[in-house]
Amino acid sequence: MNCLFCKIVNGEINSDIVYQDDKVLAFRDVNPQAPTHILIIPKTHISTLNDLEESNASLMGLLPITAQKLAKELGFADDGYRVVMNCNNHGGQTVFHIHLHLLGGRQMAWPPG
Repeated sequence: MNCLFCKIVNGEINSDIVYQDDKVLAFRDVNPQAPTHILIIPKTHISTLNDLEESNASLMGLLPITAQKLAKELGFADDGYRVVMNCNNHGGQTVFHIHLHLLGGRQMAWPPG
């Protein structure tokens, strides 16, 4: 598989990892859009939201739980933060391994884009 995020999970590519357990990995985005911009991914490859199955529900629930945990640890949970998941090209997805963006550390604008 030639998936960038799978290579990060497998240790083939270095990244600034901020959290990991047996199911989830979180690392800093190389092109941050906020003072804190972390990508949270399942260690299991799932290409897009469209590829989810009911059996993935508990795994996917770990992504926002991890975002909440990191926002608290990094000190911006009370001020607020944004979580975003993109799906396919028109949704802005550029790496086809499902991931959640955690953005914090500044006031977010709306609409996002």
